[in-house]
Amino acid sequence: MRKWTLPSVLFLICLLFLLPDQGPKLHANAEADSDKLVDPPKIEDKLGAVPHGLSTDSDVAKREAESMSRKSLRSNAEKFEFQAEVSRLMDIIINSLYSNKDIFLREIISNASDALDKIRFLSLTDKEVLGEGDDTKLEIQIKLDKEKKILSIRDRGVGMTKEDLIKNLGTIAKSGTSAFVEKMQTSGDLNLIGQFGVGFYSVYLVADYVEVISKHNDDKQYVWESKADGAFAVSEDTYNEPLGRGTEIRLHLREEAGEYLEESKLKDLVKKYSEFINFPIYLWATKEVDVEVPADEDDSSDDEEKPESTDGDEEKEEEDSEDEPKPKTKTIKEKTFEWERLNDVKAIWLRSPKEVTEEEYTKFYHSLAKDFGDEKPMAWSHFNAEGDVEFKAVLFVPPKAPHDLYESYYNSNKSNLKLYVRRVFISDEFDELLPKYLMFLMGLVDSDTLPLNVSREMLQQHSSLKTIKKKLIRKALDMIRKLAEEDPDESHDKDKKDTEVEESKENDEKRANRKPFSKLLRFETTKSDGKLTSLDQYISRMKSGQKDIFYITGSSKEQLEIPLP
Repeated sequence: MRKWTLPSVLFLICLLFLLPDQGPKLHANAEADSDKLVDPPKIEDKLGAVPHGLSTDSDVAKREAESMSRKSLRSNAEKFEFQAEVSRLMDIIINSLYSNKDIFLREIISNASDALDKIRFLSLTDKEVLGEGDDTKLEIQIKLDKEKKILSIRDRGVGMTKEDLIKNLGTIAKSGTSAFVEKMQTSGDLNLIGQFGVGFYSVYLVADYVEVISKHNDDKQYVWESKADGAFAVSEDTYNEPLGRGTEIRLHLREEAGEYLEESKLKDLVKKYSEFINFPIYLWATKEVDVEVPADEDDSSDDEEKPESTDGDEEKEEEDSEDEPKPKTKTIKEKTFEWERLNDVKAIWLRSPKEVTEEEYTKFYHSLAKDFGDEKPMAWSHFNAEGDVEFKAVLFVPPKAPHDLYESYYNSNKSNLKLYVRRVFISDEFDELLPKYLMFLMGLVDSDTLPLNVSREMLQQHSSLKTIKKKLIRKALDMIRKLAEEDPDESHDKDKKDTEVEESKENDEKRANRKPFSKLLRFETTKSDGKLTSLDQYISRMKSGQKDIFYITGSSKEQLEIPLP
């Protein structure tokens, strides 16, 4: 033990004398430190104080736990009101008695797939947009938290900037919003929501609070949140673990939506609606594995009678006794978690048409059309083209005319035909693959001939495109001709399509398909008894010497039947 000496004591006295104010200051600091220990600052005051790169695992866990458990808008967020049309749409969804709430998952997965398509297309000309590590995995992940009643869907797609979150999820209503509201008021079929580009809002069928966390390469990570009460908020995300790139949607489920926290339910929905999505879909699923653990003393079988041994056996036992005895173990079932892939069906257009069932074609059509009603496509054509230009294609005749058929004809370049190049989605924002008079057809084309780093401008000039277009038109007209021959009076919807084709045929620049096209036309005549007649049938009934075709036009059949004065 150290003893005090006279010089050291004198030195200490002088020091205290020269620094008279330090004692109170040190005491005050000590009290302040004591206060911090007894009453630490609230966690929300500390959020964001530590950069993501310096955060410890416990910091991340605390921030994520708070975010996952909250159901109120963040106080530091920028608040916005939904645009009137969006509010109307959400009111319809929230108050809907529509029983098929399952559609929300297919809509979120479909949006995630679109985001993945976009980043993969950008990566064709700039590999750096994919980043490194897990960000290069173009996949969709589904995770659930039964305790907090949260369902999360994450993609590693292109992500959204702050402006994108505000524009796409609330303030600028797309034209599809008004169209969907109008359609809902007449048909009441919420199942059509995906066709209008507003499928995201279907999440409010099952959730009363939604968080959208997103990171775009050109912006910071932001979180969009709303309780569907007419307002939403956007703030820089300092709560959650960095995404790297992409979007995670967290649905805080309603009490009555507990079924969507069951793994079996989610697996069934993915198989039903999203089986043909072109990216892997994974579920964080439970799994039982066999694990070796030490056996309990009660499990010991030492007391069991040993069989009598021979002299050789005794000698062997003596040798074994020299080794350390092995501890006794038993095997038990232990629950663990792992990513389980839910969709592993090969792209349908890459398979042989003989291997694809009618049910698979119907499901694939529904995934393309984003229409999951009970109706089947009226016809389809699945074929491979070989030669100088190679491609695979699947074309469908829908069971009814698209809701925006006439509007799209005059005001849009968007096609119902998706173009892939070597299994990579390129675009559906052009109509160079089919003429406008066939724009009601839906389908997909996958070319091995076109360049991968293709743009819309390049497509318009590429020589292979004309060959692809020519073959597609021939196959399409042949498909419709067979449909007309097999069931000429199938439905007025088909007849309407024939009329629309007739009105639009002038747009075929070289009129190369006039002859096969004319065989598709159907008319009512004064002798057809209400049934539709083809030109060939009309000609076969012409009187001897008749060289002209006579016709009369009007705004309605009833008007034409009024006898002249």
